[in-house]
Amino acid sequence: METRTIDHLIRFSDDKMQKIPLFESAKYFCDVYCLKPGQDQRIHAHEESDKIYFVLRGRGLFHIAGEEEELGPGQAVIARPGQEHGVRNAAAEELIMLVFMTPRP
Repeated sequence: METRTIDHLIRFSDDKMQKIPLFESAKYFCDVYCLKPGQDQRIHAHEESDKIYFVLRGRGLFHIAGEEEELGPGQAVIARPGQEHGVRNAAAEELIMLVFMTPRP
């Protein structure tokens, strides 16, 4: 059985958002995203993939298909194939999320 402890993987950089692999296969990936206040994942799209963001800690301002909404711990949002999406940490605290994507781009 493969297990991971997310708290052992968390790391931040002053330069940019950190993406830390949690699990992956040829069909999907699940990463831990760590953003300091003011950091973001630029708006982009994946033509063939669904992407789910699940907030563990902090608050993020999510842009999905032209809409924006702030989400906090325990909340999730999905970007369907072809939808522009991105996230910004506009809060004063660090943002930690699980991000699932399938199929892999």
